[in-house]
Amino acid sequence: MSYPRPPPANLLTQGPGGTYRHGWSPDGQRILGLWWIWWVLDLSHLGTSRYRQGFKQNPLREGDESQGCPIGIQTRRPFGASSTAMKNEPDPQATLAVLIDADNARPAIVDGLLGEVAKYGIASVKRIYGDWTTPQLGSWKAVLLEHSIHPIQQFRYTTGKNATDSSMIIDAMDLLYTGRFNGFCLVSSDSDFTRLASRIREEGLRVYGFGERKTPRAFVSACDKFIYTEVLSSAGKAASVDKKTSTDLRSDPNLVRLFRSAIDAASDDDGWAPLGSVGTYISNQEPDFDPRNYGFKKLNELAGSIDLFEVQRKGSNIVIRDRRTN
Repeated sequence: MSYPRPPPANLLTQGPGGTYRHGWSPDGQRILGLWWIWWVLDLSHLGTSRYRQGFKQNPLREGDESQGCPIGIQTRRPFGASSTAMKNEPDPQATLAVLIDADNARPAIVDGLLGEVAKYGIASVKRIYGDWTTPQLGSWKAVLLEHSIHPIQQFRYTTGKNATDSSMIIDAMDLLYTGRFNGFCLVSSDSDFTRLASRIREEGLRVYGFGERKTPRAFVSACDKFIYTEVLSSAGKAASVDKKTSTDLRSDPNLVRLFRSAIDAASDDDGWAPLGSVGTYISNQEPDFDPRNYGFKKLNELAGSIDLFEVQRKGSNIVIRDRRTN
């Protein structure tokens, strides 16, 4: 865009009122001042337009214009980390990245795994990492084709070192800073992903972990929610887990403590607490808590079987109370 230039001024100008050393009469100086004001305001508008355009061209900052971030300075919060990502209740429209460690997962769980992931959102990215030149991963081929899971090749550079973990961690960070995701699903029983899970949560995104019961406690605790793959089957339904008796449940001090502390935190003056709030509190305390681990499909079934709590339906809500309050 071109701007009109003022006419060149001589060093000395003779006018009716005398000689003007700066080359402009008083009226001319006022006109020149107005011209400069117009030029500065128009340039400021142009700069603002380019500033906004810079946000649109850089996806890491798109949607963060209200933060006043100058062009060229990277924001630390991906715009995908919306308030939705921090809700305790799953959002079926949340965008998720599913990353699978092939060395620490079995093909038989994939149907149940993806069915479980669908409860928390849409798996827009599905990747699995491993050295596909080895015969140990040959059983994965049919599963990957059926579920459109993209295999990522990572050669083993030396014996005793797992390069697959590093490749998966690097990809996860790359995906994190695209700002397009509300959460991540990390499928592995390896504690090497503990820091990755913590780092993703620091950005305000949810982390769902999937692994076997042998998974180290550090990785389990680093996730918002951890699901043991033993409760998943190839049919996408809950696998057969022995249902524990009331005596077994009452004899589990950790389970009883979790329920009682959750009820105490969420209860009203009469001691009744919404079962949904109780479940949320327990999940926040124990990421791997799942009624299916005890052989029950629903939380209300588990709570009623403990036989230490009253469970009632009031309207559309289910409430629970400790029997000791009676």
